[in-house]
Amino acid sequence: MVLERVPQGLRGELTRWMLELKAGVFAGTLSAVVRERLWEKVCSEADDGGCFLIYNAANEQGFLIHACGSTSRIPEVFEGLQLIRIPKQVENDSVEGEKMCGGS
Repeated sequence: MVLERVPQGLRGELTRWMLELKAGVFAGTLSAVVRERLWEKVCSEADDGGCFLIYNAANEQGFLIHACGSTSRIPEVFEGLQLIRIPKQVENDSVEGEKMCGGS
């Protein structure tokens, strides 16, 4: 799971079940039932934040992506593949940041 702008307590709750590799990035092996219950909890308590759930699946990519709330990336299906779209606003912000930091 990847959580963006969610309450600290929600991140703390997930550390009972998974490892927090980086702020808001969680990894672990969960049963389908536990995964679904945690996902419901995360989506209901995300407030103004957003969340991604990525897990193994029997498809060509080998995984599925679910999103809820207000995320900085948008999963979309293109010809049967799940891809991530970066909205224009985020792209423009990163270009501005590169100029300010002395990037090309």
